[in-house]
Amino acid sequence: MRSLLAAATISLAFTLFLTPLFIRLFRKIGWGQVIRTPEDINNPSHHTKRGTPTMGGIVFVLGTIVGFFVGSYTGGTEPTVSGLLVLWMMVGLGIIGFIDDYMKVRSQRSLGLSGWRKIVGQVAVAVPFAVMALNFPNQYGETPGSAYISFFRDIPTLSFMALGAVAGWILYLLWISFMSVAWSNATNLTDGLDGLATGAGIFTVSAYSLVTFWQLQQRCHSAALVTEYTAACYDTRDPMGLTVVAASFVGALVGFLWWNAPKAKMFMGDVGSMAIGGVIVAMAVLSRTEILSIVLAGVFIIAPASVILQRYYFKATGGKRLFLMSPFHHHLEMRGWPEITIVVRMWVIAGMLAIFGVALFYVGWLAAL
Repeated sequence: MRSLLAAATISLAFTLFLTPLFIRLFRKIGWGQVIRTPEDINNPSHHTKRGTPTMGGIVFVLGTIVGFFVGSYTGGTEPTVSGLLVLWMMVGLGIIGFIDDYMKVRSQRSLGLSGWRKIVGQVAVAVPFAVMALNFPNQYGETPGSAYISFFRDIPTLSFMALGAVAGWILYLLWISFMSVAWSNATNLTDGLDGLATGAGIFTVSAYSLVTFWQLQQRCHSAALVTEYTAACYDTRDPMGLTVVAASFVGALVGFLWWNAPKAKMFMGDVGSMAIGGVIVAMAVLSRTEILSIVLAGVFIIAPASVILQRYYFKATGGKRLFLMSPFHHHLEMRGWPEITIVVRMWVIAGMLAIFGVALFYVGWLAAL
């Protein structure tokens, strides 16, 4: 518990008190937000946000790293492999986002990495993560990840390796790559209004901290495990490490939200939104809750789903639009909703989905008894 408190407190203090320094630094070197001019005069205009310091994700990424290491050593243990793998995904996908942001800021146009180049970068981060997740067994033979698709835990009938080693590895790497591309782009699309992705990330990763903390209490190899609960135990390799890194990330996001809430003094940029996606992917894979992540992080599905529906509806109807504008939060803006109203209500949705996901996880544990 001391590790969790230290991690959350340090990361929160880091972003809360140091973000103003980064705001001044980024403004000085010209890292201001580039705002695309609306194609239609009726589209929502965010022109007043032009020049607001961006790439603030750098701040909470650094805060998370500091909080994680301080929290780990405060608890008297070294950082776990699983915790380090979460940082790998957070930093790796954050770097892809940083490159995209930097290209936009440098050219002063909303043209960063092309779609395919971004996907190549995301896959380049995901593949080493996937390989490392199936290595580093502990004394019980548990590895950080597994070659199974998981819901509340691994699903025994959905093993990639059942198809043979070669085919199994290929499908496993494709699965992890797909999740990484999907979640990092989903969080990126959601980051369209002040504080929206930050607040949603707080609810989602907080839910994951509860999931992994429960897994810690119900570890299969725990001496404190009650005999009656053995059938429902978890073989997650490092539940404590995952909980510490989740607590650190949540603390960093809370401190950053102070400056990112409407009207934002700093934007997270793609470096921040993709880092959030990286944490979600890593927590889902390493806690063996990949399918459950659709519920826990469901708020991040709304934006990409609306974009996909808009595109296919436009093609199917010969030019008609399902929404006034996509992603969905911009549709609500065009309907006349104030930005703060949209953001807060999306936070409410994120909170409800997070609670529902944790409840489902608990029901899954009860059903396994």
